[in-house]
Amino acid sequence: MSKENVILVDEKDNQVGIMPKLEAHEKGLLHRAFSIFIFNNKYQLLLQKRAVSKYHSGGLWTNTCCSHPKEGEDTLSAAIRRLDEEMGIKTSLRKVYDFIYKAKVGNSLIEHEFDHVFYGIYDSDPVLNKEEADDFKWIDMETLKKDIDNNPDQYTVWFKIAFDYFYNYLKK
Repeated sequence: MSKENVILVDEKDNQVGIMPKLEAHEKGLLHRAFSIFIFNNKYQLLLQKRAVSKYHSGGLWTNTCCSHPKEGEDTLSAAIRRLDEEMGIKTSLRKVYDFIYKAKVGNSLIEHEFDHVFYGIYDSDPVLNKEEADDFKWIDMETLKKDIDNNPDQYTVWFKIAFDYFYNYLKK
């Protein structure tokens, strides 16, 4: 894992400090993050299977892309940058909502994130950065909901939380 830092925040997303990413996850401190959901024109969601080599949640299915902005970088710009770096996708993104969660993610690490959620539309397959993702799939929301219900341990903690928003929104 690189020596990158995360932005520590309060519960209103105000920056309160900077800390190495691993240390923040060891201490379970609240930090800024983002999650991206890319849909195609058939309303299928693009999932990535996190690289097994990731320092936590490796080999689990999750949303299209997730990461942390760098110090001084706005969250939307960071999301656009990481979507291209991880999945080879260039598309516009729209902010949907935020949520805070705290969960143990294995290896004595705790994710405690103020997660900004974005979505976009893209109709081609991604070009995976193999350091980030081992696989991908397009899946319709009903099939995905059933699989999450039947196999929750195959998905990341944050994805299961964020997915519920999109699932309920699209059911309206």
